[in-house]
Amino acid sequence: MHPILYPFLAFLPLLLAALLLAGFNWPARRAMPLVFAVTTVIALYVWQMPFNRVLASILQGLILTGAILWIIFGAILLLNTLKHSGAISAIRGSFAEISPDRRVQVIIVAWLFGCFIEGASGFGTPAAIVAPLLVALGFPAMAAVMAGMLVQSTPVSFGAVGTPIVVGVASGLDYEGITERLIVEGSNWDTFYRLITSEVAVIHALAGILMPLLICMMLTRFFGKNRSWTEGLTILPFALFAGAAFVVPYALAGIFLGPEFPSIIGALIGLAIVVPAARLGFLIPRRRWDFSAPENWPAEWMGSIEIKLEKCTARPAVSIALAWLPYALLALTLVVSRINSDIKHFLSQHLAFNWNTILGEDGISGGIQFLYLPGGIMVLTALATVLLHRMAYRELRAAARESLHTLLSAGFVLIFTIPMVRTLINSGVNAADIPAMPQVMAQWVADTFGMVYPFFAPAVGALGAFIAGSNTVSNLMLAQFQFDTAQLVGVSGAWLVAAQAAGAAAGNMIAIHNIVAASATVGLSGQEGRVIRMTILPTLYYLVVTGIITLAAIHVLGIADPLMQDIS
Repeated sequence: MHPILYPFLAFLPLLLAALLLAGFNWPARRAMPLVFAVTTVIALYVWQMPFNRVLASILQGLILTGAILWIIFGAILLLNTLKHSGAISAIRGSFAEISPDRRVQVIIVAWLFGCFIEGASGFGTPAAIVAPLLVALGFPAMAAVMAGMLVQSTPVSFGAVGTPIVVGVASGLDYEGITERLIVEGSNWDTFYRLITSEVAVIHALAGILMPLLICMMLTRFFGKNRSWTEGLTILPFALFAGAAFVVPYALAGIFLGPEFPSIIGALIGLAIVVPAARLGFLIPRRRWDFSAPENWPAEWMGSIEIKLEKCTARPAVSIALAWLPYALLALTLVVSRINSDIKHFLSQHLAFNWNTILGEDGISGGIQFLYLPGGIMVLTALATVLLHRMAYRELRAAARESLHTLLSAGFVLIFTIPMVRTLINSGVNAADIPAMPQVMAQWVADTFGMVYPFFAPAVGALGAFIAGSNTVSNLMLAQFQFDTAQLVGVSGAWLVAAQAAGAAAGNMIAIHNIVAASATVGLSGQEGRVIRMTILPTLYYLVVTGIITLAAIHVLGIADPLMQDIS
């Protein structure tokens, strides 16, 4: 076989996924089984992987799928439990009278509250919660969806209690191979992993501080009577204040606490600072901004569902303090479980499933720590909520039923996607004596782009998220490719993996199925193309800024990682 065909065939699963999902608009449930089958054929007949190793890779992928689904279930169960207890209604109602200025409302509701929901739940839930809330506050449905989608940026890498990093990056990299090299260089996996997490937090903090301002400018430009960028720009001091109130504690949490906490802690501290300041009118322009009268709105702005702010009438109202208590409990439990060694050991060792050397294949193992994973802690928090909010059994059952429905719809696609990724990563052991598929892809990219590639690394991550609709899946598919490319180009692998994670977060702003899901919550159908044409602007901003940050960190500041000695 001609050598040029190997990079093409290595890229083929990703190219096929892009073609089917973005080009032919296939649903993922149809596209990913076919992509998985093509990957398996390439692994067996081109790379000549032993059948036993392919099967072990598939089993490893299925175990990892179970871990992801456990996290998804915990996140959605907690959210649905709070919905049925009336807590979400209480939280929504508390935002209604903070400020009459629509720019302030969108910063607090979409940016800060949306970032918190992303940190706690992830998987598209922020837009699905924020958009109806904004409509209830008097926003046009399309403006609400746009604002909800723009939240799918800075907090996403640490969404669902860090799942894109905890699972996406950690499982998307060749843990065994990288660990061996780190030990040789006098380092270890934990140090390298913390370095990636810190760099992701720093990249996002630098790019994300302007996101509240961009949301306001998009709002006034596309939905204002004067269609003016300037009317959004006039709230610059308050927007920067709100951006800093989130990204400073967010970055510190990422550097010092780990990937589970940045979005949750950043949003909680941001809300605690910004909401009282908004009530006092701090840094808010005297001239408030509002939409024109609803009767003047174009038809395409309008949704078919009428949404009003109203308290849950099926049960006694939940106080605002009690409504937030489960989330505070979740944050506290997560922090304690990660920094207290005794509790961490207990949760890691009990109710844990581990399979080392699957089917006798070296370097292929998997496991699920049901209590230590965020999913277990969120399930326990949901059960505590039942007691704290005095919920009836039927309410918990309804929340569990809705969560299982979400789990099944997400799980089918992951069953094929993650085994495909693990087959790609494990393909380095083969009879054809060819490097693993991500390494072959990386060699072609390194030869083509060379030292300027770091600028494009975030865009590659965004493309993966646009295709898969998920930061986590993009990281699973592309983290090893980014790492291998870094090694071949001669730059920091940690920085390129961090750029991958940051770019994949930005890609969620244009992920079509996230837009469809958010639009459905406000009855806005058939306008997805219009929404993408708006959200592409902040996506491009994010990718350019993160690309410049990555390029500067590597080539100007000369930041390296423990493995740089190995390639120097």
